[in-house]
Amino acid sequence: MTKIPARPDLVTPDWLTAMLRESGALQTCEVTVVSWEPIGTGQVGDSVRFHLVYSATAAEGPATLAAKFPAADETSRATAAMLGLYGKEVHFYSELAPQLGVRTPRCHVADIDEQTGEFVLLFEDLGPARGGNQLEGCGIEEARLGIMQAVALHAPSWRNEDILGRDWLHANADAAEKVRAMYPHAQSVFRERYAELLEPEFMQVCEDLAACIPWLERDHPKLSLVHGDFRLDNMLFDIHGGDEPVAVLDWQTLSVGNGLTDVGYFMGCGIGDELRRAHELELLDLYHDEMNKAGVTLDRDEMWRDYVIGALHGVSTAVFSAAFVERTERGDANFLSMARGACALALEHDSLGMLERN
Repeated sequence: MTKIPARPDLVTPDWLTAMLRESGALQTCEVTVVSWEPIGTGQVGDSVRFHLVYSATAAEGPATLAAKFPAADETSRATAAMLGLYGKEVHFYSELAPQLGVRTPRCHVADIDEQTGEFVLLFEDLGPARGGNQLEGCGIEEARLGIMQAVALHAPSWRNEDILGRDWLHANADAAEKVRAMYPHAQSVFRERYAELLEPEFMQVCEDLAACIPWLERDHPKLSLVHGDFRLDNMLFDIHGGDEPVAVLDWQTLSVGNGLTDVGYFMGCGIGDELRRAHELELLDLYHDEMNKAGVTLDRDEMWRDYVIGALHGVSTAVFSAAFVERTERGDANFLSMARGACALALEHDSLGMLERN
């Protein structure tokens, strides 16, 4: 059997049988037939749903499973390798997910070849579920659920050295320097692609951020885990047919920093500018109060500052991702949506000015 089947067509019934037995999801019968179909819209990794047939009619194993593999696109794979994205997600599921309150899929297999970067993640299938949609936005109830999941990630990890001290969470110094060096090029690609599509005032925010030395050379505070891509496309709502409200996916951008970065990113890139303007203070109060209930006391002025600066992460992610992952029609729409929401927040609250003053 292939040790790490790094493509869905390499997954065999024998491999699935062995892995499900090892995880405790299968006892006596065997997987006899497996088929698959693509799911999701991710551009850094490829996700599929497996359909399983068993040797026994009344099989105790799952009828379907979800799985994630390296992206087939070479550009996306190279970007993921440079940033160590695949290893982070594998280590997250194998080491940290059980310690956190955030709802993630149960993981049956999390394995990676550290030399080649080939990996496989095999999860419970959370469907039927309603996928969050960046381009459509969401309602206030979904936004509240997102904030509560942010708390469930940030509070257990807040100043928790057992979690935050793991070597794989911290960016390689060479990789971080490479990202800084590549950022001006990313902005030039972003400008060339979207100058006629993105509003001029928003493109100017992107230009100003690419030239902002405090942003490029900033030191991240080591307060909590940060998802790094905390937006609707990485959330599922009404999972298992409505039995549970929400789950959070795609943990390859996990890092150590300030949890308010996720909040600023979610409010800027994620929920839609109209909803954000109408409910911004309510959602920030929800985050503050729930973190306090979980034992994390946040100063409101500092929280506001970190939220406003955190929105800039949405700008930089839109710019960098657009330049260095596979280009698709939906990807273009996605990056423009992210940039519009994050830039609108940044302009309204002067995120760049806040950054430079701090």
